[in-house]
This record gives sequence, C-alpha cells and structure tokens, in this order.
Amino acid sequence: MLRGKWILENLLGTPPPPPPPNVPALKENGGTRPQSMRERMAEHRTNAVCASCHSMMDPPGFSLESFDAVGRRRTVDEAFEPIDRSGVLPDGTTFTGVAGLRDALLARPDRFVATLTEKLMIYGLGRGIEYYDQPAVRQVMREAGQHEYRFSALILGIVKSVPFQMRTHE
Repeated sequence: MLRGKWILENLLGTPPPPPPPNVPALKENGGTRPQSMRERMAEHRTNAVCASCHSMMDPPGFSLESFDAVGRRRTVDEAFEPIDRSGVLPDGTTFTGVAGLRDALLARPDRFVATLTEKLMIYGLGRGIEYYDQPAVRQVMREAGQHEYRFSALILGIVKSVPFQMRTHE
C-alpha cells in the first residue's frame, strides 16, 4: 500500500524492504462486487512473504483511506461501504483515522522527530546523512526536546551543528 509505505519512509524513517521478485500484483477490482482496499490487502497478505511487510505498511495507510488518489475526501469505498480507517501499529497501538494516527505517533515523538531531523539535515547539508553525522542529529533532537520539539528549535539546532557549520560547497 503506497500510503502506508510513504508514512513509514517519510514520517517514521523505517522504509520497508523492496518486494521480492515474482510477487503477484493485486487483482483488479472487478467482478460482481468490488472489494475495498482493506479486503484486497487482506487477500494479498495471505502470502506469507507479502504479509511480513504489509503487516507494517497497511495499517498506517488505512488511516488515509478516507481520501482518494487526488486527495478528495470520501466516506465510502469502491464497494460503496463505509470506509474503515482503523488500524494497529506494530507496537500494538490502535488508532482510527488520520487524527488517531497522529496521536499515536505523537505519543512517541522520538521516531518522527529523528526522521524529520535527518531529512532537514539532508536538506541543509545538501548531501546524505553519514554515520559520523548521527551524534549531531542526536544533539539537535536533545536540544529540540528541551523546547517541546518546536520546528524552530530543530532548524536552529541544525544551523548550529558541526556538520552544517563545517560543510563545504563543491
């Protein structure tokens, strides 16, 4: 599920591995009764190889099911059934909808803040993060934590960091 994969990669910093070769594609949504995305993904997870990643990807993606592919709000799925936006994160935390997912993520801000800090550092440095940048990332997070993880505290921490101060232009 693309939405869940995006959340894992960009908000939690835990991208799933690429799919193994020869993974069957999802069946086209046709027949006498169209299946919801949740039903199609449940069918896809019957393959043990697929289930290992999809059990992590699908629940966060389900929180966004009330939006179609272009972001329009919707209340029913392809089968004209009410959309089930509930899910369970790998740690057992349950949520419903985007607001519920947000609350679940904010209950443990360290993962989100670490990912955001790394992405901001990548942007600020103009290069990828290396192992030797991790102490600076942790320092920025610690200092931002003292200011309730405000965005401005993250930016100031990055600007004051050694990797940012010592960067070179090529």
